[in-house]
Amino acid sequence: MFRTALRNVFAHKARLLMTVLAVMLGVAFVSGTLVFTNTISDALQNSSAKGFDHVDVAVTTEYQDAEGDEVGEAPELTQAYLDKSAKVPGAASAVGVVSGFTAVADKDGDLIGDGWSTKGGNYWGAKDSRYPLVDGHAPEGEGEILIDSKTAERTGFGVGDTVRMSVDGPVITPKVVGVFTTDDGNVAAGGSLTLFDTATAQKLFGKAGTYDEIDVRAKAGVTQAALKAQLDEALPKDLVETTTGEKLADDQAESIASSMSGMKQGLLVFAGIALFVGTFIIANTFTMLVAQRTKELALMRAVGASRRQVTRSVLIEAFVVGVVAAVTGLLAGIGIGAGMRSLMGSMGAVVPDGPLVVSPNTIVAALAVGILVTMLAAWLPGRRAAKIPPVAAMSSVHAKATTKSLVLRNTLGALFSAAGIAVVLAATTMDGTDGQAPMGMGAVLLIIGVFILTPLLSRPLIAAAAPVLRLFGVSGKLARQNSVRNPRRTAATASALMIGLTLITGMTVMAGSLQKSIDKMASASIEADYVVSMANGNYLNPDVSEKLAKADGITAISPLRNAESRIGGETEYLTGVNGSTIGELTDLKVEQGAFEVGGTDVVVDTDTAKDHGWKAGSTFTASYEDDKKQQLTVAGVYEGNEMIRGIMVDLPTLTPHLSDPVDMQVMVKMSDGASSASKDSLTQALDTNPAIKIQDKQDISNEIAKMFTLMLNMLYGLLAMAVIVAVLGVINTLAMSVFERSQEIGMLRAIGLDRKGIKRMVRLESLVIALFGGVLGIGLGVFFGWAAGELMGTTMATYELVLPWGRMGVFLLLAAVVGILAALWPARRAARLNMLQAIKAE
Repeated sequence: MFRTALRNVFAHKARLLMTVLAVMLGVAFVSGTLVFTNTISDALQNSSAKGFDHVDVAVTTEYQDAEGDEVGEAPELTQAYLDKSAKVPGAASAVGVVSGFTAVADKDGDLIGDGWSTKGGNYWGAKDSRYPLVDGHAPEGEGEILIDSKTAERTGFGVGDTVRMSVDGPVITPKVVGVFTTDDGNVAAGGSLTLFDTATAQKLFGKAGTYDEIDVRAKAGVTQAALKAQLDEALPKDLVETTTGEKLADDQAESIASSMSGMKQGLLVFAGIALFVGTFIIANTFTMLVAQRTKELALMRAVGASRRQVTRSVLIEAFVVGVVAAVTGLLAGIGIGAGMRSLMGSMGAVVPDGPLVVSPNTIVAALAVGILVTMLAAWLPGRRAAKIPPVAAMSSVHAKATTKSLVLRNTLGALFSAAGIAVVLAATTMDGTDGQAPMGMGAVLLIIGVFILTPLLSRPLIAAAAPVLRLFGVSGKLARQNSVRNPRRTAATASALMIGLTLITGMTVMAGSLQKSIDKMASASIEADYVVSMANGNYLNPDVSEKLAKADGITAISPLRNAESRIGGETEYLTGVNGSTIGELTDLKVEQGAFEVGGTDVVVDTDTAKDHGWKAGSTFTASYEDDKKQQLTVAGVYEGNEMIRGIMVDLPTLTPHLSDPVDMQVMVKMSDGASSASKDSLTQALDTNPAIKIQDKQDISNEIAKMFTLMLNMLYGLLAMAVIVAVLGVINTLAMSVFERSQEIGMLRAIGLDRKGIKRMVRLESLVIALFGGVLGIGLGVFFGWAAGELMGTTMATYELVLPWGRMGVFLLLAAVVGILAALWPARRAARLNMLQAIKAE
């Protein structure tokens, strides 16, 4: 039986090729994902470990209790701590570290990096081994800085150039006096690192005479653990924390691995989708192979082969196919991993250098996935073949499914579909995250149900295309009949395409609807022409609003000042606003009372009011940062959203209680509205500060949309793999169908159907099957997109369903193109059959 199975593999190698390709693509996706994430993770960990080479023990302040909860403010690392650290017996040197956000403008005035990755620090001098100088000299005074070599290369700045920059304050224009190299991961990712002398860094970052961290190097022969013990003895344990360089590197490596695991899981999900789609092709292929060899298998049963041996022979064939697909998929995956790394580099994401990592786990996973998926998909056709009695097989009595089996299948499909729809609909009535798991479960049940029902659905849906197919004469009529001749085969072929288009359509509907809701939120709640904020999302210095107030053309301005308070024993954040202008800068729906902020009168959003049981006229006591208390009155309750919410208090009431006022953003209304002249006026008022971004409502929407668009494009690319696998399935099914109907095609040729007619018949059959899968996929995608939107609508008041008719039309056109392209080779093969040999074929 083993030799027979091997003979069958080689005898049907052409027909098994598409199955090998389908499995190979899925395995390549899995192994490529593992190679890519392992390579990036290893490179980042190695780079991070290099960054800790200069640290044997790090001293930080972290005032916590025994449970690890932060209590009060952390003490400051003063010069005294630095001196004590340097004097312990095992210390060779001790360096005080100061760092913070530093925005640097390129030669065009644009911010370098992504805001959050543009940092600054202090240069300790000649003994600072962290940042080796490659050009120039150490900075001295406020007018001199060092820049990293990557930034110098990207921007064209060099020693002697003047740079515009800001550190949470006014614009400064220091001179570049040196260039250094660094293993900092932020710099490798496209950010920048700027170094000042220590006194300047402490002044700019608001840490005069103190440090964020003290890095201590050990003397030769002193271990990190021994140095840590000495520092623990010399420094107060309840005020500072000491950590070895090895522990810092390990923690960083764990953090990198954790952040990479999210990407790895996401990519593996899509690899799983491609493999799931591939199972349809495998099952279809082996079902057709078994059907074509029914008499052969019956003869084997007649001469003594048991059912188990017949099943085993089919599984041996699947095992060989799986091994070939897994090995080739692994090799292709290694190439994909290398290609994805290069792609990241071409997109501007700089990754540290390092070798391509192909771990034993990757090899085992690729082989296991390829072999197991293939064998599991082939098991049912093999088992079905073994159950056919030899005599029935000889006379082809088994060919048609019994009425009982069809009724059972349709009943099961209807139950799954009904259960799926019911669970999805129930999930839409739940709040936020509570409905995510039920909705996912309902979606799986519905997809399974539709898959089971697809043979039943194929007849009416394909029949709907009959008027169009009649335009193609005999070829069209034959194509329609062939499409519904074997509903199960048509269903399995169409389902592969259906799953890919379901996911693509669903995500497109969700993304379009979210974008619409964000635009609506921005336009509906913000009347301000511009919103000013920090580029890295940090707080603004109050000086910003004062400078903006002096700009030409401003008619209304209000900062949104953030402050923590205690209300009813709970922490609540207050938003300080200009009570006289906030009404002109916002357009929030008032549910109760009036939108009036001034003195002790405040307005609150509906969620906060509901949580505390407040209504218009209610009073409450707020305890401020300085521990002073004040009774406030709710003048009005407004409908909040993701952009504006919380308790709004008049600035003169709130600010006196704050030791260090900071603003989240500043809202501005201009006499000329949002225009290039208005924006230039604001930019000039802020001295063209690279650390601050000035956005109108469209800019805010575009910034959020950019994230959605990037994510959607990535998902399209990943799901393209599933669509490619589906194309292979259509090609495979048609090719095997042509072989199966060789005699029939020969007869059609003999009675007058020319080669063009044969080609047209096969192409139309493929087109009908592909469009059938496309219609089902788009229909399910719209339903899932609507359901997910209903769930999101519980937390986003402005959510509105948007059906992207244009894109859905493109998806349907894509399905048609898939059908036409998939039919090229099978149609050509069918047309070239020798009619006499085909007629004689069994």
